[in-house]
This record gives sequence, C-alpha cells and structure tokens, in this order.
Amino acid sequence: MTGLALRGRTARRPDGPDHLVIGLARGSHARRRRWFTPARVRAWTAVAVLLAGCLAALMATASGRLSDEFGSMGQRDAPEVNAATGLYFSLNDMDAQVANVLLVGGDATLAADRSQDEAIYASARATADADLQQATVTEAGNSAALGELRTVLGQLGQYEALAADALLCDQQAGQVTAGRAPASAVGYYQQATDLMQDSILPAVGSLTNVSAGELDGAYQAGQHAAGAGTALTAGTGLLLVAALAGLQVFLARRYRRMFNPAVAAATVLAVAFTAMAAARLESAASDLTVAKEDAFGSVLALTQARAVSYDANADESRYLVDPGRAAKYQQSFLAKSQELADVGPVGILGYDAALGTDIAAYGKDNSDVRFGGYLGQEFSNITFPGERATAVATLLAYQRYEKDDRVLRATAKANLAAAVADDIGTASGDSDGAFNAYDAALSSVIKINTGAFSRSLQSGSGAVSGWDAEYPGVAAALIAAATLAGVRSRLAEYRDRT
Repeated sequence: MTGLALRGRTARRPDGPDHLVIGLARGSHARRRRWFTPARVRAWTAVAVLLAGCLAALMATASGRLSDEFGSMGQRDAPEVNAATGLYFSLNDMDAQVANVLLVGGDATLAADRSQDEAIYASARATADADLQQATVTEAGNSAALGELRTVLGQLGQYEALAADALLCDQQAGQVTAGRAPASAVGYYQQATDLMQDSILPAVGSLTNVSAGELDGAYQAGQHAAGAGTALTAGTGLLLVAALAGLQVFLARRYRRMFNPAVAAATVLAVAFTAMAAARLESAASDLTVAKEDAFGSVLALTQARAVSYDANADESRYLVDPGRAAKYQQSFLAKSQELADVGPVGILGYDAALGTDIAAYGKDNSDVRFGGYLGQEFSNITFPGERATAVATLLAYQRYEKDDRVLRATAKANLAAAVADDIGTASGDSDGAFNAYDAALSSVIKINTGAFSRSLQSGSGAVSGWDAEYPGVAAALIAAATLAGVRSRLAEYRDRT
C-alpha cells in the first residue's frame, strides 16, 4: 500500500529534475523553431526573387540578340547581297548591249534598235555605278568585300575604255550590213568581254558570296540565340515555379494555412511569363527560318539566275558578232543554261528534249524536281501562296526562250541579217521578246519571295519587340512583389512573438 502510494506520488511530481530538463529542451526547441522558420521563409523568398531576375535577364538577352540579328539581316546583310547581285546583273547587261550595238552597226533598218541598245547601255552603266556606290557603303566594315570592290572599280574603268574603243571603231567604219562589225571593233570587244568574264564578274560573284555568308552567319547566330534562350528560359521558369510551389507548401505546413493568395499569384505569373517567353522565342525562330531558308534562299538563287540569264542572252549576241569565237560562245551559252536548269550531260541540241522531259515529270508530280541549277533550287523550295504557279510560268517561259535560241542559231547559218533582227527584236516571236517574257516572269517570283522575306523579318522582330528589357523587367518585378507580399505577414507573426 505504501509502495503504491509512493509510486503514485512520484509519478505526479511536477518538479523533478527529469521534467526540468525536458522543459528546458522544449523551450530551446521552440526558440530554435521560431528562428529557423523565418530563415527558411527568407531563403525560399530569396531563391524565388533571384530566379525571377534570372528568368527576366535570360529572356531579355535572347530577345535582344534576336532583335539584333533580324536587324542585321534586313538592314545590312540582305541589302549587301542585293547590291552585289544587282551589280552583277548591271555589268552583264552593259556587256550585252555593247554586243547588240556592234551587231546592228549602221544598218538603217535597225537604227531604232541601235539607239535603244545605246540607251540601255548608258542606263546599265549608271545603274552599275550606283550599285558600286551602294556596295561600298554597305560593305564599309568588311575588309574582304572592300578588296573585291577595289578590284571591280579598277577593272571596270578599263572595260569601259575598251568598250568605248570598240563602239568608236564600229562607228568610224560605217558598216551598213547588220552583223558585220569591223575586225578592229571586234578585237576591242574581245578584250572588253574577256576582262568582264574573267576578272570583273568573278570578283562581283565573290562579293556576293561574302555578303551571303554574312547573312547566313546572322541567321545561325539568331537560331542559336533562340534555341539556347528557349531552353534556358523554360528551365529557369520551371525552377522558379518549383521554388514558389515549395514556398507555398512550407508556409502551409508551418502556419497551418492551406493557401497563400499572393504566392499563388506569383506562381501563376511565373507560369504565364515562362510560357509567353518561350512562345515568343519559338515564334521568332520560326520567322527567322522562313526569312532565311524559305524566302531569301529563293531570292538569292533567283537573282543569281537573272544575272546569269542576261549573261547567256549576251552570249547569243557575241555568237553572232564574233564568228571566230562562235563555238566558244555557243558552249558558254550551254554552260549558263545548265547553271539555270541543269538537265544532265547533254549538248546544246539535246538540251531542249531533256528539259522537256524534266518539265513533264514535274507536271505529273510536283515533288519530282529532276532539273538542278538555280531554277531547280527554287522548285525545291516552293513555299508561299502563288509561288508555284508563278515559278511554273517562269519555267515555261524559259523553255520557250531556249527553243527560240535553237531557231536563231539555225537562222544565222542561212541568213545572218535575219538572225540579227531576231536576236535584238522585242516582238513576242523574237529572241529578245521571248527573253523579256521569261525575265518578267522570273522577276515576279523574286518579288513574291522578297515580300515574304520582309514580312518574316517584321513578324520576327515584332515577336521579340519589348522583350529585350521592358516586359521581362515588369514580369520579374511583379513576381518578386507578389512573393514578398505573401511572406511579409507570415514573418510579421514571428516578430510579434519575439
């Protein structure tokens, strides 16, 4: 009985040494908890605010880089390429018109044609000078391009002097029969056209390649910025959302409140900003691809095709005006025809049949592009509304021009004067008439792709406009403010207790 009483009293003692230790431990744990919880809250908050800042910085950096590359492609690189290809075209046109003037000579029946050819030569010369000036301005910071330009400038003066000598000799000879230019005039023209073909045009072609390479570099840099920016933005955004979700859970456990509206709002903002940022970068990357691969790829191929076409057309005049080199110029025409539409290893008399076979195959199946060359590149890259129909019209016009060339060569063997009239005639049944129809169709395809290029650049630039500073900064500030607002009252509870 006594033992039970003693045990009962012992069990009820409130002030034993063991209970004192336990009480002290509980007090210490409570104090540590009051210190530890605010520290955890502050840590979560700091991580969330830091991630919001990083997210904004990443988006701003990627958008700024993309904006720069869009600007570079549209304001510097594309104009440089266009200036170079325009110069190539103008120089070819100059040389073609010199040959045409020599062909006409003093034939009274073709006096109007001679005046027209002289006017076109003067216009092409003025255009070439303007293109040279434009290229010099746009390539101011490119040492390689400026080196090519210096070569062109130095040799173009020599060319113009030789061309002037050829025309002067022709005028002084007073030839009255078309196609019979004096040997002295032909000699000067040979030197002039050789200089153009062997030195000037290759230098301009190199200039075009340099400028096209810069545009491709801007495209690659933009794609890298978009890809890396999207990945880093998405990853950082997910970390931010995870940090805010962790803060929400921690607050719910420590403060026994299931929901913190301000932190929830910060989380929604983080999700929305991340999704919008990634979507903007992906949209810009898509526009960049359309601009470079779909639009400008065709623009470059087609403008080069136009320049080569004018050179090939000039070969017809050279073929007629310089019988001693007729075989050379005929082979040159064929080589340029293969540059335009490569149909395989055929001679000039087999070219039409091979081209017709390839066109028929494409008509049956638009995915069956058998011909190569610049036109083949275009038909392998049909993208925009109306482009296919216009490209097909161009191809058919080119086919008609090629067939007319065979007629011209056959005519030249029997009647040189008639061949000259066909060569420089602009009626629908004449060689230049067929060429002009082809050139007009080709220009229409170029216009479609040029318009698409400009629209894609505008769309891509618009997709990241404001996202290089303004919008990311506002979003990060709102996320940080909502997060701080959500934890301020919770931290105040601990300050009140202490």
